[in-house]
Amino acid sequence: MPDIAIIGTRGGWSSEKLADAAAAVSGKRLLVEMSKVRLDLATGNAWYGGVDLSKMDAIIIKKIGARYSPDLLDRLELLRFLSLRGVPVFSAPEKIIRVLDRLSCTVTLTAGNIPMPPTTITEDVDQALTAVETYNEAVLKPLYTSKARGMVLLKNSPDARDILEAYKKDNAIIYIQKKIKINGQDLGVVFLGGEYLTTYARRKQDNGAWNTTTVSGGKYVPFDPSTEIIALAKKAQDLFGLDFTCVDVAITDQGPFVFEVSAFGGFRGILETREIDPAKRYIDHVLKRSGHAD
Repeated sequence: MPDIAIIGTRGGWSSEKLADAAAAVSGKRLLVEMSKVRLDLATGNAWYGGVDLSKMDAIIIKKIGARYSPDLLDRLELLRFLSLRGVPVFSAPEKIIRVLDRLSCTVTLTAGNIPMPPTTITEDVDQALTAVETYNEAVLKPLYTSKARGMVLLKNSPDARDILEAYKKDNAIIYIQKKIKINGQDLGVVFLGGEYLTTYARRKQDNGAWNTTTVSGGKYVPFDPSTEIIALAKKAQDLFGLDFTCVDVAITDQGPFVFEVSAFGGFRGILETREIDPAKRYIDHVLKRSGHAD
């Protein structure tokens, strides 16, 4: 039986689901918190308790930490070292690094001719204010975040400068995106091994929230996209080559826009709307890719 380690967070819904699915095929359940891993560069061993991760048949990265931050890049470097030593890691750490940072993801998508909302990047408050004046209504997005945490909706108003200056204290880079009308929902277009799996929508509820995230009360609902939407999402995810990902797409009056390609992809929306078990599908994919499929 293959030894599979799941990198995730204890108590995290998707991490626990993936650990259960791995245990069902390996007979062992190993959910690893990266904050408790010790990498010995001289020997190449990576210890989590009494388990050496360098001896795993496969490592799957579901979550690298409870909250996105630049510190997670360092944790990924530990896993990149194991990957360089021949341990199969899904998705490859160097590929996750490119999407974990919102700026890196945005630059890659834009250079790849993927349609995105108008976006400005600056460190200067005056330049940021000019962008807000141009967009009239914008969203400030931290470079490391998920589910809209830390995002600020900002209108072109007399107090815009004060809001930007306060935001700048905690964010060296100001990432400003024009707020676009998304007709109350956006899509999660899911890919496994680079192939289209399914789509669900996050639908905003009538509760005054400006975004669709479940943290703000949004609900998962089924959605069947057009072939054009699937093709656009595939083009976006192809730029990164992740083993499992979800491309966030909004359908607007100006056409479809891609917001981001997820570093890890969501499980709950798939399971709740499509009755597809993403954890089992992912484990099957890993077994096949690592040469342990029946």
